[in-house]
Amino acid sequence: MSATTSGRGRLQLFTIAAVFFGPLAIAAWLYFAGEAFQPEGSANHGTLLEPIMNVGDALSVPAIAGEGQQHWLLVYAAEGPCDEVCRQGLFTTRQLRLMLGREMERVVRVFLHGEIPPDKVFLAEEHEGLVTLQDPALASLLSGALPAGEEPGGYYLVDPLGNLVMYFAPGLDPGDIVSDLKRLLRLSRIG
Repeated sequence: MSATTSGRGRLQLFTIAAVFFGPLAIAAWLYFAGEAFQPEGSANHGTLLEPIMNVGDALSVPAIAGEGQQHWLLVYAAEGPCDEVCRQGLFTTRQLRLMLGREMERVVRVFLHGEIPPDKVFLAEEHEGLVTLQDPALASLLSGALPAGEEPGGYYLVDPLGNLVMYFAPGLDPGDIVSDLKRLLRLSRIG
């Protein structure tokens, strides 16, 4: 009877050890196996800007600093006068915000323009609530953060903490941009 009890005790000890150490061993193997078990692609349509850069830290006093408190910022930048391409970009930011539905109050649209100020009548009639800024240092920072291979003239997303988070290329489908924005807003506990 003692040999049977001893055999059962060892089996129980082995089972308990396997239940505890088994998942740890499998997790370590998956972690160290490298790219064999990495998910393919990503769920986002925009480009994550890495490394994450804080606008406030990068610029001594950015003009955008007061705009982003408790809000996400969707920034559209244009260097020259606001021509048809610029007006289409502003229209897209307005539509993107409206497509967010009940979450749209969490997003503020920002137009970063060059030396030539935009037409104030046009902005008042077509783009109520749009924040317009002229900040050459911020424009330089944004163009420097543009991911390699991406087309300029898109939209930058800044979180409520001032971090430059994503870039959406100008030709990207607005539905895909809204999908990314909704996912970020749903997962975010800030703003």
